[in-house]
Amino acid sequence: MELQNKATSLWRNFFNVRMVQIRTFHMTWFAFFACFFAWFGIAPMMIIVREELGLTKSQVGWTIIASVAVTVFARFFIGWFCDRVGPRIAYTSLLIVGSLPVAGIGLANSFESFLIFRLLIGVIGASFVITQYHTTVMFAPNVVGTANATSAGWGNLGGGVTQIVMPLIFTGFIVGFGFTDAAAWRASMVLVGAVTFSIGIAYFFLTQDAPDGNFKDLRAQGKMQSKDKVTGAYFAAMADYRVWLMFVIYGACFGIELLVNGSIALYFVDYFDFFKGMPLARAAVTAGMIAGLFGLMNIFARTLGGIFGDNFAALWGLKGRTTWLFIALLGEGLALMLFSQMPILVLAIPTLILFSLFTQMSEGATYSVVPFVNKKALGAVAGVVGAGGNAGAVLGGFLLKSEAYNSNWDDAYLTIGMIVTCVSVLALFIRFSPEQEAEERALFEKASLDGLQMHADQANAALAKSVAIVEDYNRTHPDNKA
Repeated sequence: MELQNKATSLWRNFFNVRMVQIRTFHMTWFAFFACFFAWFGIAPMMIIVREELGLTKSQVGWTIIASVAVTVFARFFIGWFCDRVGPRIAYTSLLIVGSLPVAGIGLANSFESFLIFRLLIGVIGASFVITQYHTTVMFAPNVVGTANATSAGWGNLGGGVTQIVMPLIFTGFIVGFGFTDAAAWRASMVLVGAVTFSIGIAYFFLTQDAPDGNFKDLRAQGKMQSKDKVTGAYFAAMADYRVWLMFVIYGACFGIELLVNGSIALYFVDYFDFFKGMPLARAAVTAGMIAGLFGLMNIFARTLGGIFGDNFAALWGLKGRTTWLFIALLGEGLALMLFSQMPILVLAIPTLILFSLFTQMSEGATYSVVPFVNKKALGAVAGVVGAGGNAGAVLGGFLLKSEAYNSNWDDAYLTIGMIVTCVSVLALFIRFSPEQEAEERALFEKASLDGLQMHADQANAALAKSVAIVEDYNRTHPDNKA
């Protein structure tokens, strides 16, 4: 059954945190931002870690794979968990549990122990599924694509900010406290883990599962399907071919973003003459600043993907959403191929930004489609599709460390760009029945009209207040009427 009282506008009420939908929106993106920051916090310091632990290029490749591999399984589970207990408890649990290996990686003193912690940290990447789940149950069809894309995009921004901020925190421990390089990167991760833990506590107290209350209460009132039906709906969603098409598609956009976040700083240092002979700490900071541009595009790029998805839907329904997804993915593949062939840094930076724009718009476009595949198993669909993102990153990681590309990451990026271009065609095979197209168009138009009615009511209320002020003035100043 459809949850009621979803918000029909995001931007008009953007700062009204008294609305549970808006307050939840801000908590979801901020929590995901913290998780993404923690997830890839070690990436910009890998230049230091590689030197201290004596890691080979192959071992670095394994750490990149480990950072995203376990997230595949975590995302499968977390979608089902959200349907069972609600996104509020799911997010709180994940933040608190996930903060432990984030801080614990400071104990690593060998490749093996570092790899284990890097693997465990990947669990926190399941936060994305909860973010998309929570915004989907809070916002109506006319704006859900925008809300999903913005919350995820601003969360993904953590991947760019960490490239810039973590080297600065690392340097701060060295300059401000006299730490060695080895102690500084460890202390930096402990600090991030402590902050993540605190956000988990805040999430529990500042959000609720749905506009009208928590899942436990809504089930008691008969407004939601019972827990015992969740597993059946989960497997029904798993049997839908559209879910697996989107699994592959999301691997071709979010999976590539994860891969780039984990490797781009090293790529710049190893492949461009600009960094030759530069001290390691300075190289880490400089490469992190440049690499951060890729993630910083999340400020608006993923939101654009969702906005275009909603706008295409206004014109052509659900088919419009999948058509836009194809366009965005095609642009991503072509831009990545172009970036891989840039020979100097001054050319690589703008093409990296172009590639980032299409990658993140593709992600927003994907999750403007997800809410409409199976509403009875939203967690299952969001989880499986989200897992596809990490599966794509794992396969990309194996490609980077393979014998064919181990010393030629530029060629690997070129190959990946070709694959993404081919995958884009799959978006055109995601179909919806004529009945669902008609139903969703009606819901979309109703939500749009509700939004317009709300806007009209606010305008009428403001007008009535103005009239009352004028009338009051006329009563109190009869000789000087307005």
